Amino acid sequence: MFTEHIGKCSNKVKNIVERSAVKKFVEAIGDPNPIYWDEETGKKSRYKNNIAPPTFPRVFDYGVINELKLPSKGLIHGEQIFHYERPLLVGEEIICYSKVEDYYEKKGSIGKLGFLVIKSYGEDPSGQIIFTSTQTIIITEAVRKAMIV
Repeated sequence: MFTEHIGKCSNKVKNIVERSAVKKFVEAIGDPNPIYWDEETGKKSRYKNNIAPPTFPRVFDYGVINELKLPSKGLIHGEQIFHYERPLLVGEEIICYSKVEDYYEKKGSIGKLGFLVIKSYGEDPSGQIIFTSTQTIIITEAVRKAMIV
């Protein structure tokens, strides 16, 4: 169903690791670590700055993969794995984009399931990768059938 999208990339989008967004994010996830929000702690750290939590890139804009149309409901977030070359620093600019890595189907107890694998990238302005994120989106048979109609 989505095999024709394998290899397609989104446009690149500039994001900023904003201090206020990091603070709201850590409040929402309930992580009190001062490395994320306390400026003095950040200055005294080995990074000389505050950093963002590992899952913070979930809030970034990764652009649009043309022609990849997913339904707005009924999808299952199967898993997401982050890999970092270094932490995200508060205040820095990150260039983000996504690529369809794979699509496959398996028979499940509720029918055929589709597995869409999307890899997202975060780079500094010079093009050096800071992090990648690989997520698997599960598409149930009911959702797949509704998309065909």
